[in-house]
Amino acid sequence: MGGVAERLRELEISLPARRSFGKYAGAARAGNLVFVSGAGPIGSNGSVTGKVGAEVDVPAAQEAAKLCVINCLSALQEEIGDLDKISRVVKLLGFVNSAPGFNQQHVVMDGASSLLLDLFGEKGRHARSSVGMAELPMNIAVEVEMIVEAAL
Repeated sequence: MGGVAERLRELEISLPARRSFGKYAGAARAGNLVFVSGAGPIGSNGSVTGKVGAEVDVPAAQEAAKLCVINCLSALQEEIGDLDKISRVVKLLGFVNSAPGFNQQHVVMDGASSLLLDLFGEKGRHARSSVGMAELPMNIAVEVEMIVEAAL
């Protein structure tokens, strides 16, 4: 498999400029670990908003989770310069804006996990938590944060 930038091109994914809606860093390093702030599903067509299991169905929420990862990768690229420096995706934490009774958060987060495996192969296999939330900022449907190990 080629580099991450090549794989992004093959998948027709371009990384947007990082967006921040608060007074925090998009990513912060501690040794070889890089902690990426939570990113929402914000793309060229705006944000994916609403409760999953009500206004947002599972396939749309999986695509939203992928958008979150794309935005996390944008923050990572800004912090470390080259995504090929990533030696391993360590952990994902996914927050799903869940309608009452919705319990498929793990299925929603499979969208994020699948993209990372497509981009990084075995280096993209990670630990993960998927949790349902009563509300998320700006009513976004999904938020994802990442921890990666990188050769810095």
